[in-house]
Amino acid sequence: METLSIKIKISDRIYPMQVQPEDETFVRTASKMLAERIRGYQKKLGIQDQQDLLAMVAFDCLVAYLRVQEAEKTQTNALIQKIASWSDDIAKSGSAVSI
Repeated sequence: METLSIKIKISDRIYPMQVQPEDETFVRTASKMLAERIRGYQKKLGIQDQQDLLAMVAFDCLVAYLRVQEAEKTQTNALIQKIASWSDDIAKSGSAVSI
C-alpha cells in the first residue's frame, strides 16, 4: 500500500510526514489534540515558550498513558481471577470439560 504525504503543524512548525492511508485520521486527530493541549497550557499557566509547552504536554501524555496501562493491568488481573474462579467452580461440580 502506498503512503500519503501530509503536513502536520506542531507548535508553529510544519512537519511533512509519510503515513499509511489507514493512519491518516489518527495522525490528524493527534495533531489537533496536541494543538488543543498546548493552547490549554498557554491559557492555564501563561507560558509562551513552545519548548516548555511541548515538554509539559509530552509529560502529561505519558502520565495518561501510564494510567491507561495500570487500568488495563487491573482489568486483566480481575479477568484472570474470574476465569480461575469459574474453573474452580467447574472442577468442583464435576462437570469439567476436556478440551
